[in-house]
Amino acid sequence: MTAVLRTMTAGDLPAVMALENELFPEDAWSEQMMRGELAEQPRTRHYVVAEDPPGTIVGYAGLAAAGEQGDVQTIAVRPAHQGRGVGAALLTELLAEAGRRGCTEVFLEVRADNDRARALYERFGFERVGLRKRYYQPSGVDAVVMRRRVGGAGARPSGFARGNAQ
Repeated sequence: MTAVLRTMTAGDLPAVMALENELFPEDAWSEQMMRGELAEQPRTRHYVVAEDPPGTIVGYAGLAAAGEQGDVQTIAVRPAHQGRGVGAALLTELLAEAGRRGCTEVFLEVRADNDRARALYERFGFERVGLRKRYYQPSGVDAVVMRRRVGGAGARPSGFARGNAQ
């Protein structure tokens, strides 16, 4: 499978929101929230989609960056495409953008019960730095707070570059 990464646009929102609601039924972002994020692009935000030819969106991700700190806002991959490197390609792009923006560290929150995502983040050099009790609502699942220093551990995986995810 090959997916192509490109900048997310407002025209992608119908497909992105369908995927958002499928993957996060209890705590999905609203379309208004996502539009607000895109309105800050490129000033403080960087959002990308992963497309599987012939143009079906199979994933998306977003970064907020201010000063020397970046925050992974979201990463989502269609279930049928999970485990194929799409999430890794999206995260690679977010970390590269954080570096381009001069961020020295990147933070994220991940559901404590999402072992697959936590393993991906650890593979990229993220370390647990905290816990937010009952962060995800209405489920009440805790969020594990993770941090990665940009340019540190978790080097860019080979074979992943903007434009291609394998």
